Amino acid sequence: MNHYETVANWTVLVVDDEPDSIEVVTDVLEFHGATVHSANDGQKALDLLGLVKPTFILTDLSMPIIDGWALLASIRNSPELDGVPVVALTAHAMQGDAERALAAGFTAYLTKPLSPFSFITDILERLPALA
Repeated sequence: MNHYETVANWTVLVVDDEPDSIEVVTDVLEFHGATVHSANDGQKALDLLGLVKPTFILTDLSMPIIDGWALLASIRNSPELDGVPVVALTAHAMQGDAERALAAGFTAYLTKPLSPFSFITDILERLPALA
């Protein structure tokens, strides 16, 4: 199965308070055939998760209302979302940030700005079960 066939099976929830970030991620995923839902804060993401069970979730860490850390905690405490990978997609790129995110329970960690040219490969490398 090639990348296009794989990605076409994905339903992704993108959570970010920056509209440009949502737009870039959505454009890349939809170009490859994924179904994308988006929310601009963690509360809206939790509301959407009552309606949609995504293949995986990409979330920023720093957001108003409910940040990515609290969103992750809510997801990990929800039996309905058990096993859904949650990827931190963040501009927090200081030494130790990736380790802190993974220790908190994120499945993977990606930094912004993302490369539209390698984004799908980056996701597949970090979430090999999706391939």
